[in-house]
Amino acid sequence: MYPSPPWHMHGQLWLSLFRARGTTYGVGLVRYEEPSPLTYSELLVARAVKEPVKGVTISQIWVDSAASVAGGRELWAIPKELCDFEFESRTTGPATSASWAAALGEQPIVSAHFRDVSGLAVRLPFSGSTWQPGIDGGPDRTAALTGSARTLPCLASWSFAPDGPLGWLAGARPLFSARMRGFRMSFD
Repeated sequence: MYPSPPWHMHGQLWLSLFRARGTTYGVGLVRYEEPSPLTYSELLVARAVKEPVKGVTISQIWVDSAASVAGGRELWAIPKELCDFEFESRTTGPATSASWAAALGEQPIVSAHFRDVSGLAVRLPFSGSTWQPGIDGGPDRTAALTGSARTLPCLASWSFAPDGPLGWLAGARPLFSARMRGFRMSFD
């Protein structure tokens, strides 16, 4: 079972912007950590929307938590699916290196590597919203998010499996990348 909203989430986010299909997409990798009501990893693809609300819509998303899949779909019409993740992180002085891999069983989706010094950043507030078309004929849903994080640009390299579900991004290079370190976020 999943928790009732709002979800008060804590964790780490690595995000890059890509231009593909004539649109700019954000691709993010997230680790939701204690004291979040659910702890899990996430890979998502989103793009900006202006109507019916100004915010983002999530077109593809995978997590490694069945409770997150159920809650995301039922509460906010976020089309979450399950996948497997590998994650490693190392900090040396102010620099952090992180490596990710996501796969559907034996089928790779993406691998990514990041380097940042976001631990030096000042904590700043952020806010936004999501709009999701209904799943299987259900109603459209919106959600608001507010929080704070220590955010700075980072170095990023991504490798999308050409025959995987994000193969349409294969060969794409990030336009911009950032790390949100130690975010605290309310999602409702």
